[in-house]
Amino acid sequence: MSVFDVISLLGGLAMFLYGMKLMGNSLKEGSSGTLKVVMEKVTNSILKAFFLGVFVTAIIQSSTATIVITSGLVAAGIISLKQSLGIIIGANVGTTVTGQIIRLLDVNSEGTSWLEFFKPSTLAPLALIAGVVLIMFLKFNKSNNIGSVCVGFGILFSGLMNMTESVKVLTQSGGFIDHLFGSLGSNPLLGYATGAGVAFVLQSSSATIGILQAFSMAGEIPFGTIYIILVGVYLGDCVTTAIVCAIGAKSDAKRVGIVNILFNLSETVIVVVVVTILHKFGVLDSLWTKNLTPGGIANTNTVFNLGCAILMLPFVGVLEKLSRKLVKDEAVTETVEPDKYGAKIDALNKVFFSTPALALRSCYDILNTMLHAACDNIQNALSLLFEYDEEKAKEIDAEEHSIDRMTDAVSNYMLQLSPFLKEDLHIKILDQYYKDVSAFERLGDHAVNICEVASNLNRDNQKFSEDAKKELRVIFALLDNILDNTKPAFEKRNVEAARHIEPLEEVMDDMINMLHDNHLVRLRDGNCTMKLGIEFVNVLTNLERISDICSGIGVATIARATPGAANLAHSYISSLHQGKDENYNKEYQEAHDVYFTKLEKEM
Repeated sequence: MSVFDVISLLGGLAMFLYGMKLMGNSLKEGSSGTLKVVMEKVTNSILKAFFLGVFVTAIIQSSTATIVITSGLVAAGIISLKQSLGIIIGANVGTTVTGQIIRLLDVNSEGTSWLEFFKPSTLAPLALIAGVVLIMFLKFNKSNNIGSVCVGFGILFSGLMNMTESVKVLTQSGGFIDHLFGSLGSNPLLGYATGAGVAFVLQSSSATIGILQAFSMAGEIPFGTIYIILVGVYLGDCVTTAIVCAIGAKSDAKRVGIVNILFNLSETVIVVVVVTILHKFGVLDSLWTKNLTPGGIANTNTVFNLGCAILMLPFVGVLEKLSRKLVKDEAVTETVEPDKYGAKIDALNKVFFSTPALALRSCYDILNTMLHAACDNIQNALSLLFEYDEEKAKEIDAEEHSIDRMTDAVSNYMLQLSPFLKEDLHIKILDQYYKDVSAFERLGDHAVNICEVASNLNRDNQKFSEDAKKELRVIFALLDNILDNTKPAFEKRNVEAARHIEPLEEVMDDMINMLHDNHLVRLRDGNCTMKLGIEFVNVLTNLERISDICSGIGVATIARATPGAANLAHSYISSLHQGKDENYNKEYQEAHDVYFTKLEKEM
């Protein structure tokens, strides 16, 4: 054995770990857009939650990621601690899928040519070729993501094969591997500590077991050694998860990590006790000294996790009670008003940074809340111009403070999220969200501006003329129509609703011009004072800016639904205003006729 053999071994290990991380991250990027939605719908059925945990972990190839996501959902109040228990246990079973994939090292293609394709020596280069083609030459939705999964898979198996070859050299050097694992088998406490320590350092049970599988290809590692290392791995991995869940988290979110530790400790006790008893009674005599292959290790890991999960599912209530005893509720020092939007702000959890699609979903949720709050504030402020209510004015002001708080929270969150985004699609979404948060905050400001107009009129004991009120009722109805299309345009990315905004916005501009002219006539005729005239113009100015913001939201929605629309906004608006779109022309004319007819009837 030389230093170069060690370097080769470490290089193979590095390739394996990087390949696993690349594949896992790419799988999360490609699938996590719907994971949060699916996990939010988990019911109080422990069994359904268990299968959900198995499924999600099998998809994203990381029990740590699944449990951290679950912790974030619990922290945000989206699911309860009780609902999370089944997911936690299912995640521990789902992580065994990685070992079942790595068992392909066992494939023997002798006499069967088609099995040759499933050997790592064939799969690795095929996966790398497919990945490079997808990344460099094919451009379609998710092509880079799928390509990265393939490349990660190829690197993972290339690293495994490299490790296996290097370990064979070590084996030939005086039985080093056999001696190493023999000492671990003869000292169960040392074997347990080794499994826990390696899993803790690598922060992955799957990676640790994968390394063990690679070593088993070159050395003779019996079941008696394997099983005690495996139970150590379970503890080492879950400690890391608990630490991540606890950082800056509330009590229930911390309990998610504690429940995971309690389950894995229980699993350790169950496995050790059952295996010891069976071994004492001679049931495992034939298996105890049998050298396990990668497939044998994968099967052992799956049986341990699945068996313990079945035994522990009826006792999840006990785990919950223990977690509540270990992690006390946060002390409440004073009675405060419940925060109307506190849950939305809490949902901006940093644990989602490892799965950016989930972080972006949290951003979307709070942005949607901001939009609805701002629109409601605008409509409440408009009503004050007809009948002033001091309490409603205070509510508008309080709601504006809430919108500002949400603005600060989501802006800071997006700034911290930005370095974690790798996919072009996610970067584009974040760029649009930066614009949206500014737009929604400005909508809230315009509501306050209109409220101030109403407050000024009330303070000075002045009222708009009846003619002015009639005009405002018509233009407010037009604004309501614009807002009613803006909300689904953002919330549901409803392109049809988005297309209705621009013709209505153009009618708004026409009506504002007419109301300006009517206002000047009233001034000349002495039917309006200069003070009232200034406030009337202030209202019109805010209405115009609100409709302009809504137009921008609509165009952004259309751009997101239009492939390759990098600079759609200017060209889209320009073509509409040049009369090149028949549907736009028709909608504009119809809306113009409807609202200007209403205006004529009011006057």
